[in-house]
Amino acid sequence: MALSRSARLAAVTTAAASFLAIAASSAPTHGAPGIGDSYFPQAGNGGFDARHYALDIAYDPDTDRLDGRTTLTARATENLSSFDLDLQQLQVTRVEVDGRRAGFTQDGDEVRVTPRGVLPRNRTFTVTVTYGGVPEPLGGPIVFGSQYGWMKTPDGVFVACEPNAASTWFPSSDHPSDKATYDIRIKAPKGLTAVSNGRLISTYDRGGSTYTHWREDRPMATYLATATIGKFDVRTGRTPSGIPIYVAIDPTLMNSNSVDVYAVTAAATDYWSQVFGPYPFEETGAIVDDMPEAGFSLEVQSKPAYSAVRNESTIVHELAHQWFGDSVSVERWKDIWLNEGFATYAQWLWAEHQGTRSAHDSFLAGYDARPADSSFWQVEVADPQRDTMFASAVYQRGAMTLQALRERIGDRAFFRLLPAWTKLHRYGNANTADFVRLAEQVSGQHLDDLFQKWLYTTGKPAL
Repeated sequence: MALSRSARLAAVTTAAASFLAIAASSAPTHGAPGIGDSYFPQAGNGGFDARHYALDIAYDPDTDRLDGRTTLTARATENLSSFDLDLQQLQVTRVEVDGRRAGFTQDGDEVRVTPRGVLPRNRTFTVTVTYGGVPEPLGGPIVFGSQYGWMKTPDGVFVACEPNAASTWFPSSDHPSDKATYDIRIKAPKGLTAVSNGRLISTYDRGGSTYTHWREDRPMATYLATATIGKFDVRTGRTPSGIPIYVAIDPTLMNSNSVDVYAVTAAATDYWSQVFGPYPFEETGAIVDDMPEAGFSLEVQSKPAYSAVRNESTIVHELAHQWFGDSVSVERWKDIWLNEGFATYAQWLWAEHQGTRSAHDSFLAGYDARPADSSFWQVEVADPQRDTMFASAVYQRGAMTLQALRERIGDRAFFRLLPAWTKLHRYGNANTADFVRLAEQVSGQHLDDLFQKWLYTTGKPAL
């Protein structure tokens, strides 16, 4: 069939427009300097998906000097002419992409990397960054007014990085939505123990140094990585159900508290495996350091980090995070109640399991203790804002939400929901809408009113 002249012109015009659209979409781009999280707009990076970090660090406690070489394996999600990494305060001296020297600039907390050629979309590449300096912890109101990140101790360093301090000690895509696996190799003075995530691959002495290699084979958010160094008494073994366990305790704290960290860790790991679904990692454990200035604990993946010996309730809270926060991580930081509300509710479940108080009574105690005009009720739990993202309401009202849900849908549906959630989003990310959707699916009920009342509305809800 022959085309008229006007039809031929229209076809040519359409083809040209299509070509230009394709060309524009495939043109090389600069990867975005952040993923656009409203709380930390520059955290994470666009244009690639992190797959694996190989961290090689050497730390000298006498000078507080850190020297590192990080190799990140990633997949390009755009045609990249350049891309960013997050790194705070440390100085980059060399960058290589796929083994070839690459250009770079540092501007504030961003390292812009320019490879010699374009990295095509879907290509897997490596970027190796050599860097060093004296790491500094972060501060401000976010983490209970405490410093966090890379914190010097009398005999080494305590590393606890939530929410945005992993990039104070290694270049990364520092946002929980960009998970990766890890090999972490640490050089420290002989006589000190370096504890990190996953399982211990090797440790040996050479000269005046000890070299330690840890491997985390399960996807991990950057803020959950640690390289805590110091003098530790280490106990290893297995939980009663057979899960490997590694507990490191600063010897100055061994007799400072009656709680048996090893025993509680073993018991709680096994119990949560029954309630929340199979334990998601290769090893469980604890890092207990003498760092009273920090004043907090963190759900470091596979080995929660405690800045002092904590009580049983704190231990079961941090271990619950292995499911809620570590395996299933927030999509954006405003969803933080999915971590803290669940871990706080786990404390209520533990008391119920121990026969000391029902979760219903824990709910009422928290509800009745706070009058209607308390500032506690003025936090919107589903979006608590950056500087108050760890406000007590995120923990306690988040837990109250779960108890209200349990009483609405019944125990049978509720205790099907928890392992269904951890299975559906295992090693991934999720948000509040995802949880509401699953709760409605499992229960067969419409629950918008309940979540609106407890998560999205300020003021003290009526019972």
